[in-house]
This record gives sequence, structure tokens and C-alpha cells, in this order.
Amino acid sequence: MLAEGTAFAEIYSGSYIFTSALLERGFLMELIESFPEPVFVTQPLLPDINKVMVKVRQIWESKQLTNNGPMVRKLEEELGSYLKVMNLSLFSNGTIALQIACRILKLSGEVITTPFTFAATPHALVWSNLKPVFCDVENETLNMDPDCIEKLITPGTSAIMPVHVYGNPCAVEKIQKIADRYALKVIYDAAHAFGVEVAGKPIGAFGDISMFSLHATKVYHSVEGGALTFNHPFLKEEADMLRNFGIKNEENIIEPGTNGKMNELQAAIGLLLLEIIDEEIENRRKVANQYRAQLMDIPGLTFFRDIEGVKHNYAYFPIRIDCKEFGHSRDELFEELKKFNIFTRKYFYPLCSRFMCYRNLPAADEGSLPVAEKAAGEILVLPMHGRMGADVIDTICRIIRVYSSHGR
Repeated sequence: MLAEGTAFAEIYSGSYIFTSALLERGFLMELIESFPEPVFVTQPLLPDINKVMVKVRQIWESKQLTNNGPMVRKLEEELGSYLKVMNLSLFSNGTIALQIACRILKLSGEVITTPFTFAATPHALVWSNLKPVFCDVENETLNMDPDCIEKLITPGTSAIMPVHVYGNPCAVEKIQKIADRYALKVIYDAAHAFGVEVAGKPIGAFGDISMFSLHATKVYHSVEGGALTFNHPFLKEEADMLRNFGIKNEENIIEPGTNGKMNELQAAIGLLLLEIIDEEIENRRKVANQYRAQLMDIPGLTFFRDIEGVKHNYAYFPIRIDCKEFGHSRDELFEELKKFNIFTRKYFYPLCSRFMCYRNLPAADEGSLPVAEKAAGEILVLPMHGRMGADVIDTICRIIRVYSSHGR
């Protein structure tokens, strides 16, 4: 998207060769046109509208809009098959799914979790009358650091709740060994990890329970929604009951439940998107590889690479900015991209431990989570979805490259 009259610049493999040494980098930035429409960090995957209408007519004919209808039952079956799990329950959203997970595992006291996550993770704990205990993260993955867990365990600890950040798997084997040693439950927040596998094993098979977000911003979604996967069928039975007010049958209400049911319209969208999700993930892989090819040699900019033995879903494309080497801070790049109508996200800033509602916790003390705190000031998530054109990616990378050069 260079303006006319820029024949003096040629682009090879994302690098600039200038025919005039007098060309100022700042002037070159002015020659890059802003996008006419906003480029957001994501764009929801949408099914064919004609297929949606077919599903809607089926729902209208059934006259059942909710209460575990045929669309929900079918989606539970097909989603369980896709994710290669034996037991799966659907919910109205991922946050209430996490709350129900805490409830059916009968957690109490403290739960060790990560500060480098979306607000829903610790919020679900607090809504379950649990105390979040924030653990620092690994510098390489930004997932919970298993080497930091044991020092946080107290007599009041009942569980560990790690997050597969950006869909990159946690150190599942190390975490499970710690949990077994101290008789702790493990709930994985797998909101980003739909379809991810580790050495051929589905991500939803680790721990006691895994939660998948099916929100519209995710790789796969049902507009709003969530899912829990379980290694034990009796946990699914209780989850299904709790999502429906604790009702076992017409005459028996076993325990205080809530209303966490997915409706038929949500499930219909989920069924249609399941038909095209593999194509979406493959397209995202191509987008990620184009980003990597064009950003790989920029000083001070790093990104995640594929992990051997892991089946990735390419949920996000985060970059990490070293201010000194890059020439600008992450926040400065964030603002510069907005000038071109490009809206990135600082996932995750501020840390959850910095939220006003958690400032009374020990981990809120400055310096107690050094790796997470540093990452929170350096990470920027670039636009990513399977329908991004190569020219859009090229322009985003071009802006980043020239901006970096202009800072040195």
C-alpha cells in the first residue's frame, strides 16, 4: 500500500533497498497509506448465511430454543469427537463453565493461577469463593512456571489453574507431578487452545478438567459459549446438572445449580463452523508463517515459533518488543499502528495481579512476578485470522520494519 511515486523503493523479502541515500525514514512512513477500514486484532469466522438459515428453520420447526435441545446434543457429540475427548459439556460461556468446574471439584481456599491471562480466569475463582494465588510465568512460553508453583502451596491450597496462553501448551507433565505430590486438582483454562494436541494427545485430556472458550473472538466459536472436558464421566453428569439449576429430573433438585445452558442458536453456529474449522486453522498457519518470514530479522522483535510435537491452532500472533534494540517501546508501536487504522492488543496488560480488586493479594507487590511483569510491558498481539490477505500482512510488517529503523 505504498502511494504512487515511490518507484525509488524496491522491496525484497520484506527488506528495503533504497536508490537514494537522502531518503529519510520518517518520509517513508508518510508514504505508507493508512487502511481505509479498521484492521482489528481478529475477525470472527462466519458460516455461510444460507446454511445458517437452514439451521434456523430446523430450530423453528422443532420449537425448542434451549434446555438441551437436539442442536446442543449433536454439537456435544461432534465437538467431543473433534477434540478427541470422551466427556464434554457445553455452556452459555466459558466463564460460567470455569465456575462450574470449581464447583464440581469441590475446591476451597486457595487456587494457584497465572497473572498473565484474561480477567475471567481469576474472576471465576473469586466468584467461586476461592482466593487466587498468582504464580510467575516461564519467559519462553509465558505459561505458568512449574518451578515456581511449590513455594506457593500452603495447607489451604486445593488446586492449580494454569492457562495455555496463546494456545501454547503448559508444562503439563511437570504440573501434574506437582499436583499428584500434594493431592491437588488441576483445571486448565484452555480458552486459547481449541484443537491443540501434545505428542498426539488432545489438550483437553490433561488435568481433571479443561475449559474451552467458544467466544466469537476465538479460533472456533458458537458466538458465545464454553465447554468443559473431563476425564471422568461422573464429572460430566454433575456439570450437566449444575448448568440446569441442579435439576436431576422433574421432581428432584439435587443441589443449588445455576443457569449455564447453551441455547440452540449458539449450537447451530457451532455445528456449521465445525465443518470449516480445519480450513481456518490451516489459513491461520499460513498467516503466521508470512508474519514470521517478514519480521524475523528485525532487531528487538521476537515471536513464538512452532513447538516440536505440538499441533498448533495459531490462535494469536503475539510479538515481543525490546525497547532498546527495537528503537521504540511496545506502547509506542501500539500507538503508531493505530495511525494506520491497525488495532492491535496488549494481551495481557495490565497483569491480573495489578487489577484494583486484587491489589490486596501478596502477588500485587511490585517485583513479585518479575517475568510476567516484564512480558506485560513488551507483548503486542498483531491482527490474526484466516481471511487476512497477504497484502494486509505485508503492509503491517512494512510499517513495523520502517518504524523500527526510524527509531535507531
